[in-house]
Amino acid sequence: MKRFLNTLKNIWKIKELRQRILFTFAMLAVYRLGSYVVLPGVDPSQLDTGSGNANDLLGLINMFTGGAFQNAAIFALGIMPYITASIVVQLLGFAVPYFQRLQQKEGESGRKKLNQITRFLTLAVTLVQGGGYLTYLVSNNAVAPGVSQGLFWFANIIILS
Repeated sequence: MKRFLNTLKNIWKIKELRQRILFTFAMLAVYRLGSYVVLPGVDPSQLDTGSGNANDLLGLINMFTGGAFQNAAIFALGIMPYITASIVVQLLGFAVPYFQRLQQKEGESGRKKLNQITRFLTLAVTLVQGGGYLTYLVSNNAVAPGVSQGLFWFANIIILS
């Protein structure tokens, strides 16, 4: 136990490691706070709070997003679009010769190109998943009355992205 405590003390002595740890904690705090900030135009009283059961699909998604999905929060999609895009790019490496070449033969430049493709694909996946999520909110009558539909869709797609 004493060795463990000494290791923890030494972690805080290394400036770069200390900065990385503090940055990670700060980002976790921002994400947790953002999981409670409701999307504009959504009526929180209309949200179905009973979908927190982890046995159904929506409950599973809600669990992965730390409760943000059920709260119609600005971080409702979590990191799922990035994970989806990353998996798609990896699978394309098996099927498409261009992606195979980038993964196997191009080295560092190929990895940079794949990361760039993954980021662009993440944006596309976010637009699709965000649209699906907003459709879910509209179908559950969670949109506040009197909210312009066009502005609701435009603003929230941008926010979810």
